[in-house]
Amino acid sequence: MNKQELVKSVYDKLDGLPLKQAENAVNAVLGSIKGELAKGGEVNLVGFGSFAVKTQKERTARNPKTGEKLTIPAKKVPSFKAGKGLKEAVN
Repeated sequence: MNKQELVKSVYDKLDGLPLKQAENAVNAVLGSIKGELAKGGEVNLVGFGSFAVKTQKERTARNPKTGEKLTIPAKKVPSFKAGKGLKEAVN
């Protein structure tokens, strides 16, 4: 499912809501999650899961073509941990 399919799904589930408002609602939710993560915060949706920011340590890698060693700098990456309700729904 891509973003437009998600908007259409929200539109179909909420009778009477114009398609543009459904798109605005999806964009608002995704924007709020992105904004909180950008500030280093965490978003917990009970029964669904948690979004957080984790830090990957600096590490050494090797260029497979030349064999040269490289240093990959530390960076922050978004992460998602599924909640109990989501896990149960999938299984």
